[in-house]
Amino acid sequence: MAIWWPFFVLGLAFAICKFLLMLVPPNVPSIDVDTSDVVDDGSQTKENSFIYIPSRGRTAQSDKVQCYEPATMKYLGFFPALTADEVKEHVAQARVAQKSWAKSSFRQRRQFLRILLKYIIEHQDLICEVSSRDTGKTMVDASLGEIMTTCEKITWLLSEGERWLKPEYRSSGRSMLHKKSRVEFHPLGVIGAIVSWNYPFHNIFNPMLAAVFSGNGIVIKVSEHASWSGCFYFRIIQAALAAVEAPDNLVHVITGFAETGEALVSSVDKVIFVGSPGVGKMIMKSASETLVPVTLELGGKDAFIVCDDVDVPHVAQVAVRAALQSSGQNCAGAERFYVHRDIYSPFVAQVTKIVKSVCAGPPLSGKYDMGALCMPGHAERLQSLVNDALDKGAEIVGRGSFGHLGEDAVDQFFPPTVIVKVNHTMKLMQEEAFGPIIPIMKFSSDEEAIKLANDSNYGLGCAVFSGNQRRAKEISSQLHCGVAPVNDFASTYMCQSLPFGGVKHSGFGRFAGVEGLRACCLVKSVVEDRFWPYVKTVIPKRLKYPVAENCFEFQKSLVEALYGLNAWDRFHALVDVIKILTEHKSPTSGTRRDQ
Repeated sequence: MAIWWPFFVLGLAFAICKFLLMLVPPNVPSIDVDTSDVVDDGSQTKENSFIYIPSRGRTAQSDKVQCYEPATMKYLGFFPALTADEVKEHVAQARVAQKSWAKSSFRQRRQFLRILLKYIIEHQDLICEVSSRDTGKTMVDASLGEIMTTCEKITWLLSEGERWLKPEYRSSGRSMLHKKSRVEFHPLGVIGAIVSWNYPFHNIFNPMLAAVFSGNGIVIKVSEHASWSGCFYFRIIQAALAAVEAPDNLVHVITGFAETGEALVSSVDKVIFVGSPGVGKMIMKSASETLVPVTLELGGKDAFIVCDDVDVPHVAQVAVRAALQSSGQNCAGAERFYVHRDIYSPFVAQVTKIVKSVCAGPPLSGKYDMGALCMPGHAERLQSLVNDALDKGAEIVGRGSFGHLGEDAVDQFFPPTVIVKVNHTMKLMQEEAFGPIIPIMKFSSDEEAIKLANDSNYGLGCAVFSGNQRRAKEISSQLHCGVAPVNDFASTYMCQSLPFGGVKHSGFGRFAGVEGLRACCLVKSVVEDRFWPYVKTVIPKRLKYPVAENCFEFQKSLVEALYGLNAWDRFHALVDVIKILTEHKSPTSGTRRDQ
């Protein structure tokens, strides 16, 4: 005991010191971001105070991106729709800045992250309000989907990012025992990201954080439906980069329509796209011209499976939250609900009861569960999906209500809706709805639930609930998708160490986690001599040019000596190798041994 006592004391002292150091706040400077044009103090009475009437149908292509609040139709302003030449200039500027940033230290990159984290935590209200005004989501949904996920990603990068970007040493195998093998991760250059409107803050920060921390520059095209908030969030990034003396123009946020996105795809070193399968296919086709790598996250039709041994009230509450995630703007929401026949009726009743209590209205009033739908005309599309289901035998059993809405904003809202008697012939069960609709279908066995869940062109995520965790895991393991929380919903996305992405029409490639971080890198395999200069690579005499007649026998014996299935065979082969090496014959005069 006396021998180990000093080590115990030293260990305890080290632990105490480390704990005390954790209590010392890091020296993180504050940044000043201009908010004068995004803070609505009620005094605006001129240009940005009138009601905006968007054109119906497809968004008109013009030289301006018009911005307005979907919940109130209040005009917010406009941003330029960049031309192809202007996009290429932005990429060129980022490319110059990236060459300098690639040499930056991880210490500098971590400080950039800390500055961002500090600003986000101190300005949550403002960030959520801007997101709410631009997309129609509630403040709480903005906090859950925008703030928490981004803070979690920053925290993960601070904790583990450098570790996963350092050279990773691998085994050299039997034939290269005298070598050291490693994988190196170098910046690709300039990343191009085209992001969707549903999470305007997180969808900008998610690819930007991975790209910048791995030493890249990035140009982000924000959605024409969320350009107002995106351009403000860009100022936060600019201020944080300036605070760590990063090179100018490392990060760009650009606005525009299809032409802008096409020009970006053809100019960068990697493309990250979040959007629809149709546009994803066009981006992939365009990227094939320059053979740049592509990561596609193309939405989903996530299945929500409820077994007969669950706590019905609890799972019903989770189901409604999953369906109404971010006011129907459910990037990772559930869209198909499969419930065991034995609890089908009580589950439907419980879900309907919850949904009837949900009220939609202007989100910033603070008293509504849901806000407006972001895209003009989307409510009409949702209604067409519902009508198709009703025509084929489905039945609406419950709907939420509307609060006080402005006359010009009524068609921007859609009530949360519970539909039963659905089947897979209905568009509602096959096409991505992206809205607050809960279609519930019953199943009789786990095998049937698995079959139904896999009967989809999409494969982003799922959720499986059972009172028996082994049962839930068994079902989940057989679902063909990229994200699979067990007895929970969307928890996988809050674990930023995990990759995120899907299969089938939900896309391919991953962002988030180690896989997403390294996807922003040139992955390089390196091999070097382990004991240089004392042990160097030499070509065996029998394999030197001109080769000896028994060179094949030598090579064959060498393979057997290295990879034979048992030690005895390998030993015999090694003896043969030594014999051949010690034979004193010229390369051309040797005779072959009998086989």
